[in-house]
Parts: sequence; C-alpha cells; structure tokens
Amino acid sequence: MDKWHLGYCIKEITDAATGSELRQCLEDFRELYHLTHAVLHVTDVPGIPQTQLPLILTYPREWVDTYMTQNYLEIDPVVRTEHRCCLSFDWSSLDLKSPSSARFFQEAETFGIGRRGLTTNVRGPGGERSLFTVTSNLDEAQWVELRESAKTDFHVFAINLHEKVMTLSGLRERNRITRLSRRETQCLELLARGFVPKQIVTSLGISESAVRLYLGSGRRKLQVATMNQAIAKAATLELIRC
Repeated sequence: MDKWHLGYCIKEITDAATGSELRQCLEDFRELYHLTHAVLHVTDVPGIPQTQLPLILTYPREWVDTYMTQNYLEIDPVVRTEHRCCLSFDWSSLDLKSPSSARFFQEAETFGIGRRGLTTNVRGPGGERSLFTVTSNLDEAQWVELRESAKTDFHVFAINLHEKVMTLSGLRERNRITRLSRRETQCLELLARGFVPKQIVTSLGISESAVRLYLGSGRRKLQVATMNQAIAKAATLELIRC
C-alpha cells in the first residue's frame, strides 16, 4: 500500500500490536502531513489515576521530562481548555494572558514543540477523553491552509488512534469486531450523506423513533460519543459507503 495517504496510517494503527508500533504510526502520520509533532494524550478514564493513563507522542524526551517534573499538567492551557471545547480548537484561540501560560509556551518553543497547534477532543462511550494535538512551524497562511484542508483527516486519525490505545493499554475490550445491522448501516450512510432523521424516515419507510434507535445503537457499537465520530469511524472501517 502506498505510504503517502491517510488510509496507510489507519491500516498501521489497525495492525499495531505494541506501543512502539503505535508511536511509529504517529511518526508516519507526522511525516505525511509535514507536521512538527503529534501527540495523543488520554486525559480521563473513569476510575483510573491520571498518572496511569496512556500517552503516545513524538515530542523530545527532554520536554516530556520537564513537563512531568514541573507538573505542567496543572497549567497547560491546552489541557485546561479541553472541557470547554466540543471538537477541535486552534492554539490561537487560547487565552495566553496569564504569566504562567505565556511562560509555558515560551519554554515549550525552546524544545522545538512548534509555534502553532490544533487540538482535537476525542470522547469515548465509557466517559474516557483524549486530546490529539498536531503542531507546526509553518507561517500563518500556510498553517491555516493545512489546518482547513486536513482537519477532517486529523479527526479520523485521532479517533482510530484513541481506540487502539485504549485497547492495547487494556482499558478497552480486545479483539472486539464491530458489526452493524442492515438498518444501522442504512441510517448511518444516509446521515453521512446529509439526511436528517425525518428524511431518513421517508427514505427507509420506518418511524423516526426507529431511525434514532438505529443511529444510537450504531454509535454505541462503534464505541464513540457523537454521531460525527460514528460516521468517521464507520467510514474508516469500511462499514458504510459515504
């Protein structure tokens, strides 16, 4: 398979059996999109101490050690913004007025983390949360062009990486094969094509309550928190045709 497209990176995630292989997936993804760095940070799993949560990244070891020893998790503006944002946010939207936030990013830049960044929230069905961040040193115009053209790819990659990390870490049931029923598949495909539930009712000849039931059960089988994530994951796994 040609290495230089998103599908290759997703297949790498599917085939990965160890944490080091997942890190290679992240390295290949970074190279594909000419990013400075990329990181998946599992920030919350109910009942699991934060110190035991998985972290997959390309950041230099020195920055990771500094981040941990200085307990920067408490002041990191990206992590602190997580609960206020639904999907993705550009670092330019962060409030950097506080001296601690300004110093944090200044120090991060000395380690080559990247001047610009985009962070995507991933929420799982069990209440778990992850942050997927990509960084860049492109100038503003080039960064905006990359961000707008690739943000859907970033989201799809983030969902798949989150699910694999949860599985390999033992926080998610292993080897679960997702199967959608015929009606779940039909409803998700039509939703992906822009149909609203009332239009799906007309197309399939079933009640609106049934449509919502099939969409909800499909989302739960895919183990994602939102319908947008369900569509992205189902399409990636080739369970639906968009």
